[in-house]
Amino acid sequence: MKDKYNIIVVGAGPSGTTTARFAALSGASVLILEKDREVGIPVRCAEGVGDKGLRSVVDINPNWIAQKISGVSLYSPSGMEVTLATNEVGYVLNRKQFDAGLAELAAKSGAEIKTKAYVYDLLHENGRVSGVKMKHLGKEYQLKADIVIGADGVESRVGRWAGMKTRTPMRDMETCAQVTAQNINIRDDYIHLYFSQKIAPRGYLWIFPKGDGLANVGLGISGEVSRNKSPFEYLEEFLNEHFPQAAILTTVAGGVPCAMELEKIVMDGLMLVGDAAHQVNPVSGGGIVNGMVAGKIAGQVAGNALKEGDVSEKRLKEYVKLWQKAEGKKNKIFYKLKEFVYNMSDEDLDETARLILHNPKERRTILQLFKTALLKKPSLIVDAIKVFT
Repeated sequence: MKDKYNIIVVGAGPSGTTTARFAALSGASVLILEKDREVGIPVRCAEGVGDKGLRSVVDINPNWIAQKISGVSLYSPSGMEVTLATNEVGYVLNRKQFDAGLAELAAKSGAEIKTKAYVYDLLHENGRVSGVKMKHLGKEYQLKADIVIGADGVESRVGRWAGMKTRTPMRDMETCAQVTAQNINIRDDYIHLYFSQKIAPRGYLWIFPKGDGLANVGLGISGEVSRNKSPFEYLEEFLNEHFPQAAILTTVAGGVPCAMELEKIVMDGLMLVGDAAHQVNPVSGGGIVNGMVAGKIAGQVAGNALKEGDVSEKRLKEYVKLWQKAEGKKNKIFYKLKEFVYNMSDEDLDETARLILHNPKERRTILQLFKTALLKKPSLIVDAIKVFT
């Protein structure tokens, strides 16, 4: 490692490696620091992405794909199935290969990567962030950087060390549990989502098929309700009832910040991307593509700022503006929709399913679903139209 880089990215998830790739393509010297021994491990993700969003950032390698998804089935509390009409294509990823592939692309673009590199503090100089303190293979280092980029996930400390307010309210922190299991016999080219205050209060349960009976089965519930009953208890009850033959291969847990984006995601010499900046879609909890879109913007802005010799907060705010235009404004609307939909009673959810099933199949779209669900809150229907058309 050198003593000084233009950019140091903390975290080698999709947000971090995408940021590093686009920054390196601009000619910047870039170092990625990843605390785990291998990029992509452990996998703490449902692994679902949309084709359109992913292609806006990267060319898709077929080796990254476990299962192509062509439809969505939603299940009401009483078991009614609503299959949505959609022309959108999605994928369930092999996340380990996907993350490793993105890291390889960053490396080919000129970025350096160090694993087992534990960043434990920031350097400051003249009142601004100027680098990181880290441990690597038993040795301690102080590395200077013109810009430090925090891509260290939901448990991000980079922003907090810099003095940013990064706390997620408990009601907006979805606590999640997931298993990868065999013998989940469902339609493989659809994702399956269950909504019920009994199954996943103030959240939802998902089944993301990976082919040949293998699937990710998980759920997320509001941190407020998880105090009374853990997400693993809810998940175990669901599996025992619906898939008693399931053979569990892996078990993971984690948190997803289904919250409003942080008020501040840039400072002099510092940027946050992905989960660290709360750029997750608040309704779905999906953060892979959002984080990569943010990473592409952040990397390009950082590269241009370095060329201009200006890494001030004022200059880096271009990233904020471009992110808001790309996804940020929509995320604000999604948060309002989440606040209403996730508090619907089981009776309201069943009624929504009954009403939407009266429509012909070709009209059972995601927009029509939200319009129906929001009949008791018509002011949000306009918001739904904005994000789903």
